[in-house]
Amino acid sequence: MFDFGIAGYQPTWLNRRSDITREHGQRLRGLVGRTLTRVWMVWDLQADEWFCDCPVLFDFEGEQVEINHHKFDDLSVTWNTVDPGRPVRWPDFDLQWRAEPLPELRALQGRSLTGVELLEWTGRDLAQGNVDVSLVFTTGRVTVFNALDENGLRFTPPGPHQKAHPLP
Repeated sequence: MFDFGIAGYQPTWLNRRSDITREHGQRLRGLVGRTLTRVWMVWDLQADEWFCDCPVLFDFEGEQVEINHHKFDDLSVTWNTVDPGRPVRWPDFDLQWRAEPLPELRALQGRSLTGVELLEWTGRDLAQGNVDVSLVFTTGRVTVFNALDENGLRFTPPGPHQKAHPLP
């Protein structure tokens, strides 16, 4: 199994909303009410940009959820397995964990999570049924979405081809 150059990381790939809800729904719901204390992303030091292939880590007062997309429909949600203090080893890249490298993430730090939604792509294309994880705060949201074999981040409400499934 490929660990994305991250010691201890063992992604578990799921493809359907029902599987993600069954495996992680209760724990994701358990984050509601907790404060976002830190977001970690892998940064490409040479290009000075986010290295989108690695998981995004959201720390809610010591409970860390690690979200990663792969291929066209694989989503891995893991918990407390990645230590951002350890190096990322990926051939041909100079990578390092970086906390809140984007202003939109810094704006959410210290905010309480009010909801978690699984966003299901309803478009009539190859991505149909794809699932993204959206973390909702009173003053914004962040969605980690499948950007075709890597992660993407969006800070806006779901689009017209996304059906939101709140985790009650």
